[in-house]
Amino acid sequence: MSSPSSSLSRPPQTESNIRKVAILFAGGPAPAANAVISTAAVSFLRNNIEVVGVKYGYSNLMEYGPDRPLKEGIDYIQITHERLKRTRNSQGILIGTARANPGKNVSHPDHLKDPERSAPLRTVYDALCSIGVDALISIGGDDTLKTANKFQRFQDGLPSGSKRIPVVHLPKTIDNDYMGIDFTFGYFTAVEFLANEIRNLLADAESSRSYYICETMGRSAGWLAYGAAIAGEASLVISVEDITGKYEAREETKCPHSGATVSRKVMDLDEVVKRIVATMRVREESEGKQYGVVVLAEGLAEYLPYKHIEGVPRDEHGHIAISKLNLSRFFAERVAKEYKQQKGCSRKITGLTLGYESRCAKPQAFDVMLGSQLGVGSYRALVEKRLDGVMVSISGQLDLEYVPFEKLVDSETLVTVVRYIGADSDFHRLARFLETYVG
Repeated sequence: MSSPSSSLSRPPQTESNIRKVAILFAGGPAPAANAVISTAAVSFLRNNIEVVGVKYGYSNLMEYGPDRPLKEGIDYIQITHERLKRTRNSQGILIGTARANPGKNVSHPDHLKDPERSAPLRTVYDALCSIGVDALISIGGDDTLKTANKFQRFQDGLPSGSKRIPVVHLPKTIDNDYMGIDFTFGYFTAVEFLANEIRNLLADAESSRSYYICETMGRSAGWLAYGAAIAGEASLVISVEDITGKYEAREETKCPHSGATVSRKVMDLDEVVKRIVATMRVREESEGKQYGVVVLAEGLAEYLPYKHIEGVPRDEHGHIAISKLNLSRFFAERVAKEYKQQKGCSRKITGLTLGYESRCAKPQAFDVMLGSQLGVGSYRALVEKRLDGVMVSISGQLDLEYVPFEKLVDSETLVTVVRYIGADSDFHRLARFLETYVG
């Protein structure tokens, strides 16, 4: 057992070749972002390592060139102890964010050898070298993880003797759909924020004998929608994991790139709409409740039949611009029509989109603790363990783990694997137990 004096002593300093580390945040915001940034920064500062915060993701780094040097205050900031006053619980992102993607044109390892395709990664490397960066901390979602992996692999092809910038990634997404970690920072804060809105809508719906159909964030999986529905006492929740069996259909479409006919999984829209109406009818006819809230994960938009998403733009990572669809209103109109057809009377059904307002909510304690450990984990990975190409993960009693990129990113396609809610998992079943039962 440690003596009282040793148990109250901070870990000793570790010798390191790192003299300056850069912290970069990319993708959508998440509560507790500043807990991650500030605890990472202070860990290095207290060990006499300089810290710079790269502003607005990769966007400024990608503009670097002979006629466009990086400028302090515009492209990056010096993170000092003075800047870190009471920042751990603050809202927003100290260094900003962006979705710029320097690995956009790299979709196979061979592309890294192509000077044209890998040029943006080279620019990022040169930009970081220009300000003397010795290591990079990447904070972001699965797309940012893919970029971090490409950046690390790009350096594998540099000439012998070139400077190496080790990179460590910290997982971020309120969607919680990350392989390699149980829960991502910001998830529980976002769930609580959305659950509170759902509870308010339930009171409103009861007062007016109406229904709300709420679309929540969650592009690839249903963790956020399910969490908010469970905590908010929603009447029903549907996500991409639920588009199976009679709710699934196939559709033949032409690939916009090759022109070839391809088969894609879509939802059987009529069956999904009927399932929502079934919940409404059971609530009214068996439980005496003429109101309710139905939660839909925004990722359902990807499973709409092609005629409903034709022409909708996509972002740099290939994701459909869900904000252009208004999924909640789309379903509200169809559910209202089906309800009237079945019952012969009308029920007010309002579609609402929830989510963006949760991304910078004031972080709750668990997310601050989780984010803080991830921030400290970046220091321990780079300095104490001298790792490169790992994602910091946490399990158990905030125990740190370091997962190599190759376990998270496909070695041929360079894409990550989405972590869905298991159809037979107890988390999935929890929602089914608590929502209105439809036999």
